[in-house]
Amino acid sequence: MPVAQKVVVASTSPRAFIIRHLALFAAAALFVFVLSLTYGLDLSPGFF
Repeated sequence: MPVAQKVVVASTSPRAFIIRHLALFAAAALFVFVLSLTYGLDLSPGFF
């Protein structure tokens, strides 16, 4: 494990690590939910 990565891991508490990952998971779920409501992104040439 590189030294810089050890410093980052050591300075983060387990609670902050879990909260950060839960927030990322919630953001990803929200993004997928919004995309499901819009039936995906419209990237057709007529859209632009």
